[in-house]
Amino acid sequence: MTTTENTLQQDWATWHETREDDLRAPHGWLSLTALEWVTEESRTVEGLPGTWRATGDGGVELTAEAADGLVVGGATVDGTVRLEPVDGKPGELVTVGDRVVEIARRTDSYALRVRDPQAPTRTAFAGVPSFPVDEHWVVEARFTPYPEPRRITVDAVVDGLHHFPTAVGTVRFPLDGAEHELVALAGQGGLTLHFRDATSGGTTYGGGRILRAPEPVGDTLTVDFNRTVNLPCAFTAFATCPLPPAGNTLAVAVEAGEKLPA
Repeated sequence: MTTTENTLQQDWATWHETREDDLRAPHGWLSLTALEWVTEESRTVEGLPGTWRATGDGGVELTAEAADGLVVGGATVDGTVRLEPVDGKPGELVTVGDRVVEIARRTDSYALRVRDPQAPTRTAFAGVPSFPVDEHWVVEARFTPYPEPRRITVDAVVDGLHHFPTAVGTVRFPLDGAEHELVALAGQGGLTLHFRDATSGGTTYGGGRILRAPEPVGDTLTVDFNRTVNLPCAFTAFATCPLPPAGNTLAVAVEAGEKLPA
């Protein structure tokens, strides 16, 4: 193994350990145990105290007694409180014991998700299977920005839902003897590449995977497919992940990064 290959392996191992630690977080994606849709009709949710309803004007009302033990913003709920989740953003949080209830907005629908540290998907988690790390999957790419960022519409794994990410340009790169191009989405401190490839639905999740790429230097960047990861929907049925932008399907089998979880 060359010095470059050894460094690549070591850096990946450190990154992957952090990635798995994030998944193991007490209220992370592996802790989800329920996904319920809240409508304008007041309702109860099995296993939770209180009643919940969408207000029809951008909010969700929670009604409970102090004895129910529901807490919002550090204060015990005793009566009715209004929550105002933002579409596409992390939801408003309600705690009950060691569980966290997230109220999320998706387009004009409202979802209630329960995060329980005792969820079997979390307590039985033994790591994410991954392809062997190989420098073959580290490529130099060219970024072509759009004149202006574009808000695009993509489908979700839940029928009828949509997500509206911001596309900022295209990333073009060589792989297995051919040139490929992906629409790049805005990310924190860089770009997000959300794509399917020839492994999708087989050894990897059918809804695609994502890769966080660094901010381009000029019009160039290094893309390391060894760090391609699953979306939350690969681990749980209680997430509402987006699907890749139209056209973000690679004909090549990207046998790098995370595989389909057990």
